[in-house]
Amino acid sequence: MSNTIEGYNYDIFISYRQKDNKGDRWVSEFVEALKTELESTIKEDVSVYFDENPDDRLGETHDVERSLHDKLKCLIFMPILSQTYCDTVSYAWQNEFGTFIETASHDRLGIDIRLKSGNVASRILPIRIHDLEPEDINLFEKKTGSTLRAMDFVFKTVSGVSRPLLPNEDHPTDNLNKTYYRDQINKVANAVKEIIAAIKSSYQRENEDMPVSLSEQAPVKKNHKTRNIIIGSVAIVLILLGLLILPRLFKPTGEQIKSIAVLPFFNDSPDEENEYFINGIMDEILNNLQEIKELSVVSRTSVEQYRGKDKPPIPEIARKLNVNYIVEGSGQKYGNNFRLRVQLIDGNKDKHLWAESYEREINETKDIFLIQTTIAEAIASELKIAITPKVRQQIEEAPAASLEAYDAYLKGLFFYERGGGAGEDNLLAIEAFKESIRLDSTFALPWTYLSMCYWRQANSINSPEFKEAKGTAEKALLLDPASGVALVNIAEVLDNEYDFAAAEEKIKLALRIEPDNQYVLRNAGRFYTKLNKSEESIANCKKALQKNPNNRTVLQYLCEAYLYAGRLDEAMDTFKKYQEIGYSGTQNYYKILLEQGQFDKIINEPEIGASEYLYDVARASAHFALRHTSHGQDIIDKLIEKNTPAYWIAFPYTYADNPARINYWLERSYIDRENDELTYIPVEPAFKKYHDLPAVKKIIREIKYPD
Repeated sequence: MSNTIEGYNYDIFISYRQKDNKGDRWVSEFVEALKTELESTIKEDVSVYFDENPDDRLGETHDVERSLHDKLKCLIFMPILSQTYCDTVSYAWQNEFGTFIETASHDRLGIDIRLKSGNVASRILPIRIHDLEPEDINLFEKKTGSTLRAMDFVFKTVSGVSRPLLPNEDHPTDNLNKTYYRDQINKVANAVKEIIAAIKSSYQRENEDMPVSLSEQAPVKKNHKTRNIIIGSVAIVLILLGLLILPRLFKPTGEQIKSIAVLPFFNDSPDEENEYFINGIMDEILNNLQEIKELSVVSRTSVEQYRGKDKPPIPEIARKLNVNYIVEGSGQKYGNNFRLRVQLIDGNKDKHLWAESYEREINETKDIFLIQTTIAEAIASELKIAITPKVRQQIEEAPAASLEAYDAYLKGLFFYERGGGAGEDNLLAIEAFKESIRLDSTFALPWTYLSMCYWRQANSINSPEFKEAKGTAEKALLLDPASGVALVNIAEVLDNEYDFAAAEEKIKLALRIEPDNQYVLRNAGRFYTKLNKSEESIANCKKALQKNPNNRTVLQYLCEAYLYAGRLDEAMDTFKKYQEIGYSGTQNYYKILLEQGQFDKIINEPEIGASEYLYDVARASAHFALRHTSHGQDIIDKLIEKNTPAYWIAFPYTYADNPARINYWLERSYIDRENDELTYIPVEPAFKKYHDLPAVKKIIREIKYPD
């Protein structure tokens, strides 16, 4: 019987397929381990229902209502998710999982519980023992109405093995998940403890009729702001100045800006595996040139299209990248020896200005950096640019890392750049950065990039990947407190945790330490957009563009800043520039059209490279705005079937003027912790007139914006 709440017969109900407990009896051992951990974690006894004997299992024809009703009256339902659990015709799915959802949704506690931290947790606590097929994950999420966030007990290898992690397999070297069985048991017990504590608190408040759902939260008083005529006039002047300056920003002429692109170096080594090393040399030369204020340097992503020997003539590349000069290079590596040839070319005249060959034996990291520094200084000298002592010190300073650790770091950087944030390359990057850290744990750079890799994988702040991203970002900053990139990474973690005041402190410090770093500037621009500080946002993005007018990420953030500032023409001009350099991200484009009222254009124009759902979100919004309600709803229904993020389901309903639907889907978005989208709620034009909705009030209240 439940020792926590009257009327509930068990604290925990373990649901599983009997076939998953045959052989090594994994489920039985899990239950015993969990009971032991619960005893040492929670003061009170916790009752667990577990049908261990297959012969005691109810038959398919038994009356579930009478046989299971009492047992399923539990506080926490714990399904053991295997390769066979998500089967709509199975006994466990139909008569345990489905029945619990139905009964719990209508009992006095509800299916979701507000934790003491303010987060929301489900009374369904899934345990995953195999990697699941995408269709099984979709089935689970459709049934529960929320994203699957499971406690993982999965043993996984590169060769494709996916089986339950056993108690005696603590952190085996070949387990890609690198999980400790004991740690996972402890996490489950702590999750149970947190949910039961919240249930107790909710139960104690029950007689006071205290609301739990977002829609029932008490309203927040409006903060009425006085309009200032002088500030408004200044804003108009700034907008006009912006309109005059923008064309000049995008059209540098002649030698006013010495712009340069470093094309991917060609690997002349017979061993293709050395490509990472040649790539690393090219990257550092590019980074060194970016430190020189008088140079505008094209980003790595913009030049990647010209990798390999089959590329257009130099004048064509220079014209497309809008640069005056091109750097080309090739290299070979044999053991600890490498040979490098680099040349500087006048992009307009296709004329060689300077070339040099280098051959060195590598004994320590500084041998590599000496060559990279020499090349950057030679290029600057040829272009008649003086390098300041501060910049010289920055580009000559080699990281205090062992040669082996630096080599592993270069491998990680190669996979990080090649993978673009997903798939096998991101996993390979993680392995390489971890190896670099193993070889030299005081080397800050691999910690920084490891954080970025985990960040790419995180889909929620509740995910293990987010926790890893936060931990590694903190370690990187501890090792290098003067790193603007590390500070920005911490700031991004903090704003996803809704601590904008602390995040702004990190952003300001990063801008003081590295005021010309493109990564710092562009992320500061994005951050200030969320704070409705459009002038700071636009200024930072423009400063980043001065260093690299073709940086797609900066252009994306600048377009976003103009959009949220209501400067739609400038937003569209920036988007067109984004398209000109070969990219088609269209989220901002469709938002601009919606704000301009060009609904027919959205409906009639073919899709131009939007993500899998943003085009449909825009079409649904346009149909609703034109009062084509049935067409808009048909698109929404399909988006829901595809498990589209709840935020983007709420968005079109703003154009249908349907507050109830907006409130419902934003509640879902908040519960699912779709933080990256939700942090834009206060400034998102579509939601501005719905700030009095309970869900919007709650979200804005939770996000700790600085005054």
